[in-house]
Amino acid sequence: MTAMPPRFAVSRAQIDAMVAAFYADIRKHPVLGAIFNERIGTQAEKWRAHEERIARFWRNAILHERNYDGRPQQVHMATPSVMPEHFALWLDQFEQTANRVLPADVAVPWVALARRIGAGMKMGVAQARQPPGTAPRLDR
Repeated sequence: MTAMPPRFAVSRAQIDAMVAAFYADIRKHPVLGAIFNERIGTQAEKWRAHEERIARFWRNAILHERNYDGRPQQVHMATPSVMPEHFALWLDQFEQTANRVLPADVAVPWVALARRIGAGMKMGVAQARQPPGTAPRLDR
């Protein structure tokens, strides 16, 4: 079986650099920093483990490596402090970081992919936060 080609040209080193820069920015974010610190804590080794897990996620999503086995949708839905409106903040910060850290030919397609993934995650979280028996609100 032939391996699938990458979605776009990006190196493993660029993925690692982007993830590290993004989470450095997240830790300073006035809203998202507290949510991540609540979930991950403030210890450097826990952040390194989280960053490595997320780098594996992106290597799987972009490079089609098969070394990520997490369930990010379920994790976000199971974390009560994560609300649908947080995804816009997360994605805007992701785009700012990508534009600062990466060349445009990598940043643009990666941000587009992140926004598609984020839209799905937002819908899942919105549905999880709805009272039972109500129609999902997708305008948040």
